[in-house]
Amino acid sequence: MLDDRSYMRANPHRPYWSATVILMVSVVVCFALQNIAVFYWNKAQWIEDYLALSATGLKQGFIWQLLTFQFLHGGLWHLFCNLIVIWFFGRTVEERLGMRDFIKLYFLCGTAGGVLQAALGWFLKDYFGGAVVGASAGALGLLAAFALIEPNAVICFMFFIRMPAKVLLWIELGIAGFFTLVPTERGIAHAAHLGGILAAIAYMRWDAARPSINWNPLQGRRRKRQLVQAAAQVTRWRGKRDQQSVELPPEEFISKEVDPILDKISAHGIHSLTPRERQILEAARAKMGKR
Repeated sequence: MLDDRSYMRANPHRPYWSATVILMVSVVVCFALQNIAVFYWNKAQWIEDYLALSATGLKQGFIWQLLTFQFLHGGLWHLFCNLIVIWFFGRTVEERLGMRDFIKLYFLCGTAGGVLQAALGWFLKDYFGGAVVGASAGALGLLAAFALIEPNAVICFMFFIRMPAKVLLWIELGIAGFFTLVPTERGIAHAAHLGGILAAIAYMRWDAARPSINWNPLQGRRRKRQLVQAAAQVTRWRGKRDQQSVELPPEEFISKEVDPILDKISAHGIHSLTPRERQILEAARAKMGKR
């Protein structure tokens, strides 16, 4: 439905202190505290034993490691990469799912990744048994969720390679899956990455509480009829300002007027719309809100 879309709500602008921003600030603060504790109090081993994730720690009952390891990082570059992923993908995911489901999704992916990494550590200690830190499992879960929500959105991989989000998801899934099955690369928790991605896919596909991830406005006869009704209302509302559009049949109006606006939002964001385009969508949203 049209009013399911974030840009059809009364206030489409993202709040500055969103859950995405709060999460990023929390991760940075914890990284700073981690480095302070290591430098001034010589707590590196204590952090590794009690706060980083390991199969040994979980065997000893340190269940909190499944949460705390997500706020620790192995260095500034490790932190920076995760923050970039959270920032670019987290905002859209939060906007579509809402703050509560966004937080649920993020920590579900982080925890699932930690569980898979630790479980493999019990059987292949040489490859998966070391201490694990980082927000990568949760961050890649956000990437996977974004790719399911906006599969055709163009992503600049490594800042210069342009590709659809769904292709980037397959690349990340392939890398994580390969190095989990063939654990030859040390120092990267590929199993945690894989667990986070798979958890996000499962959540977005099967969690009944989250909104539909199919954002095609013409999907299904019922949705198409609703859009036709909204388009008819828009043509009446616009009056004589655009007589050519008013005379269009409703379904042709959707293809010529509404679809390009939706495509423009997908490619460039809500802020790229002109006042006229915003008025068209607002009128359609108001119509849908009455039904």
